[in-house]
Amino acid sequence: MNTQKWLISGIIGGIIAFLSGYLIWGLLLMNYMNNHPGYAGNIGRGANMVWWALILGNLFLGLTLSYIFNKWAGISTLAGGAIAGAVLGLLISMFVDLSYYGTSTIFSLHSMAADVIGNILQFALTGAAVGWANSWGKKD
Repeated sequence: MNTQKWLISGIIGGIIAFLSGYLIWGLLLMNYMNNHPGYAGNIGRGANMVWWALILGNLFLGLTLSYIFNKWAGISTLAGGAIAGAVLGLLISMFVDLSYYGTSTIFSLHSMAADVIGNILQFALTGAAVGWANSWGKKD
């Protein structure tokens, strides 16, 4: 695996993950999620977000998709990245959200469904960026 390609496409993916996360959860789903909180109530941090953790989390999403695409899948197109990202977003968010739903009061069924849809969109956009960035330069 080309380490430079992994890092570059992973960082680009992390930037897109951060921006798409803002669009999805900060704009599109914010009111819905606030009106359909988990049974634990509204647990969002609001203005007290921990920015370094949010930035690193999104960077790790980009690096994870880049690693999978470069090491195992050979994905180097925008469409291939979007499709693979959407599938991974569905599978991973169903694992996490159903586990949380089964063991905590963080999610209601409504908020869980919205979270899964948001994750599918964010993973698809991040995957598209990573796949596109993987197409740059000479092939491995």
